[in-house]
Amino acid sequence: MILSLIDEAVTAGARLAPACGVLGLDPRTVQRWRSIGGGDDRRHGPRRVPSNKLSQAEERRILEIANSREFRDLSPKQIVPKLADRGEYVASESTFYRTLRAAGQLSHRGRAAAPTQSKRPTERVANGPNQVWSWDITYLRSDVLGRFFYLYMIVDVWSRKVVAWDVHDVECGEHATVLLERALVAEKRSSVEVLHSDNGAPMKSATLKATLDRLGITPSYSRPRVSDDNPFSEALFRTMKYRPEYPRLPFKTRAEARRWVAGFVQWYHDEHLHSAIGYVTPLQRHEGADDAILDARRALYALAKANRPNRWGSRAVRAWNAPKVVRLNPLDAHSVESECCVAA
Repeated sequence: MILSLIDEAVTAGARLAPACGVLGLDPRTVQRWRSIGGGDDRRHGPRRVPSNKLSQAEERRILEIANSREFRDLSPKQIVPKLADRGEYVASESTFYRTLRAAGQLSHRGRAAAPTQSKRPTERVANGPNQVWSWDITYLRSDVLGRFFYLYMIVDVWSRKVVAWDVHDVECGEHATVLLERALVAEKRSSVEVLHSDNGAPMKSATLKATLDRLGITPSYSRPRVSDDNPFSEALFRTMKYRPEYPRLPFKTRAEARRWVAGFVQWYHDEHLHSAIGYVTPLQRHEGADDAILDARRALYALAKANRPNRWGSRAVRAWNAPKVVRLNPLDAHSVESECCVAA
């Protein structure tokens, strides 16, 4: 029964891991059940009652304390220490919380807004250049304390090429809009499918949103305060700022900052062998030269093994592969085809 339900969900378009997750199962558990011809739920639950399980009297005692006039306005984190100061131990904070939750008495109180859980961003998939772009802004120190230059940078998720960049004195949506239009002109494109960014004010400015709508580009945003949702831009900035050549002293002028960034982008495009795309340069991958380079490497290694087979033994030679599909914010670990890492 349970396997047929999973099959029905997968046939309807769901991925195996999320379908199993809804039922509290691991995909490998389902595979094991299939191998032994199982069709029903084979989970039996615990075979005996845990020795440390609370009795009904103990649970009632916890609820009485939490609901008493003295403690009803306090959280378990406040109740437990107060009881300890009296020389009383009833239960731990986690046991208080668990008991209150089971009784339906654990809810948000107070004037502060209840914590919310942001929805994970939609998975974006690219199987070629100029389909999904990611962009962000990073600070560059100036020689005036508290004043910064702002580096705007748009990167192609599939190839890792920096399709456009600029340095400004302020963060604003107008600069981002101009940069986007410059990127489209440079790439000879009228549009791209997706532009991903974080939740900063420039990213959600009315000017940029209107431009995206006019160009038919789907905006995509990270969750608030979750940098992992924009890993390609974050990895690129890390690569830049951890270069040995990155200036130890602040930039004196915006022109000086631009000159340095221009040199970094030239190195990054033409010389940097990127680990996540098969150790070719972003420009080679963006322009489609990476297949020939990787084919030549594979042929070289096959010849080397043929000439010296004892060096490899039964082991295969290095595959020299690059991901054909790149996923931004994949739905789950089973859908990842390229993000073993996104290090730049």
